[in-house]
Amino acid sequence: MSPTLPEFEIVDWSRQSLRYLEHGWPDPLCRWHAHAEYELHLIVTSSGTAFVGDYVGDFGPGSLFLTGPNLPHNWVTDPAHGKSYNLRDMLVQFPQSSMDRLIKAFGDFREIQPLLDQAAAGVEFHGLSLEYTRTQMLRIRESNGGAQVAAFIDFLVALSRHQNRAALSLIRLKQSSNSKRQSQIGEAVDYIVEHYTEELSISRVAQISGMSEASFTRYFKQVTGNRFSEFVNLVRVRQACSLLIETTEPVSSICFDSGFQNLANFNRQFLRLKGCTPSNYRSKAIAQWRQAVQQPIKFR
Repeated sequence: MSPTLPEFEIVDWSRQSLRYLEHGWPDPLCRWHAHAEYELHLIVTSSGTAFVGDYVGDFGPGSLFLTGPNLPHNWVTDPAHGKSYNLRDMLVQFPQSSMDRLIKAFGDFREIQPLLDQAAAGVEFHGLSLEYTRTQMLRIRESNGGAQVAAFIDFLVALSRHQNRAALSLIRLKQSSNSKRQSQIGEAVDYIVEHYTEELSISRVAQISGMSEASFTRYFKQVTGNRFSEFVNLVRVRQACSLLIETTEPVSSICFDSGFQNLANFNRQFLRLKGCTPSNYRSKAIAQWRQAVQQPIKFR
């Protein structure tokens, strides 16, 4: 984590209509950030935690997301799934202006507008195989000029017709005009994600961010869509879910491994965010996996 990294990415779109990128893990560009462009983001390898606006959830190989302009996002690979990858992400960024011109020039492309509108809150696509999505991304990567744009539009149209998708962020987050504040909150989020097992207080994280407690509280809610304590609990409960599924550790141990200080609060927060107890969550996960593979599940 470096304070010199920009919170917002700026691209010169006068010479291009879209931008294809690949990231490994870890990578300094893989951090909690926002930019003015849409981003179609495919996870090729690893599993971990997705942060999109005020949404905190899971990702794995084949997870495909579409984020809208200025919607903060990040994907953090769990250490248990590997320390490094040469290729973790394949993504395409494209500006609103290109979509506006496309739809204006060719009215038939209005069918993609509902998907673009939904991207304001972030979208995750379900039921698409990694083989299919990776092939589509490779078509874009291996093309150039008009052929690249055509390959991308073909994929975007297919996704707009794919109904098995879900909106992620519950609210459309407000963006501050103060880039320094945005960067400071970005540093705070990165710190929370990396230190969720430690004792985290507003005063401590505000100090690390170089802000007063009052300013930090106000801007953190504005930028992340959550109060500080809510966001910390989201991160910790997400980690607990991973441990419940991937280990046989008792719930009491997972409580402390996830950063909670007492079992009662852990159970209360888990029930509030997941709608069930940790034990029930584990039982349901085992039942679902057994049904999927039709054989007993062995935890790693």
